[in-house]
Amino acid sequence: MKVVKVQFHKIDKEYYFLPEFTEKPEDNIEVGDIVIVQTILGQDLGLITDWADFQATENKEEVKDANIIQQDNIADVKPMLRKATKDDLSVVKKIRAKYPKYIKECRKLITKHKLENMKLVDVNESFDIKRLTFYFIANSRIDFRELVKDLVKTFRRKIRLQQIGVRDAAKLSGDIGPCGLPLCCRSWLEVIGNVSPDYIKDQELTHRGADRLTGPCGRLKCCLRFEEENYKYHLDKLPQVDEIIKTKAGKGRVVAVHALRHIVDLDIDGARVAYPYLEGKLCDCSDDNTCEECKHNKAK
Repeated sequence: MKVVKVQFHKIDKEYYFLPEFTEKPEDNIEVGDIVIVQTILGQDLGLITDWADFQATENKEEVKDANIIQQDNIADVKPMLRKATKDDLSVVKKIRAKYPKYIKECRKLITKHKLENMKLVDVNESFDIKRLTFYFIANSRIDFRELVKDLVKTFRRKIRLQQIGVRDAAKLSGDIGPCGLPLCCRSWLEVIGNVSPDYIKDQELTHRGADRLTGPCGRLKCCLRFEEENYKYHLDKLPQVDEIIKTKAGKGRVVAVHALRHIVDLDIDGARVAYPYLEGKLCDCSDDNTCEECKHNKAK
């Protein structure tokens, strides 16, 4: 069944809604529309991000949190109320104008409770002004029960504290990357996937050092992931390091693999030799009699 995805905050998960409105059923629905929806947590404003096929909430066997919307089956997917009107957007503008005050008060209470490891990043208030969500990062587990009690007393709303990762924090705060452009996670990268240290080895970037391979968030740069699929494609066609290969000059042990050039470095009797690896075979041509395949490979 086709549904739409709605996101209430740029780092929150997306939730499913039926592609229809209850208040104005004649309105068309498009990706990018700002909408008002009714959930078990109250009314909220969200952005339609995509069309999708419904998929049940994962980890259904876990204890359900009253502050989390569960969509275990299609019966949990409800229609939206309406597209956001000018009046709705005016209300949201007034709500967001209070965010600096909310953050300031919350930081005071964090200091009061000596939660030094807790760094407040952002805040979000629901459209019906009944719920505040504070987003934070921390390098260890935080016991914020007393903090929540004080936040409830201060703001007289339902309070939700949500821990996020440093990559998500960078997506919220934004920065300029070493390329001179805004961070990808801030400007266009919707899904911040995992970046494995193996990518550095695959792309022969070990010599660059950790400082040049990490972003402002302190984690490996997201752009390492962009070309990894291409590297993997070529590496699957090449032998692995320490593999023994027979050549006319004798048996050679693979000591390095250059994926995009399709060249392997072999240790043959203590000498390191670079060989083009074409169509699953080593090319044994001499330097003074280069074959057409090698000429083509070097031209690349």
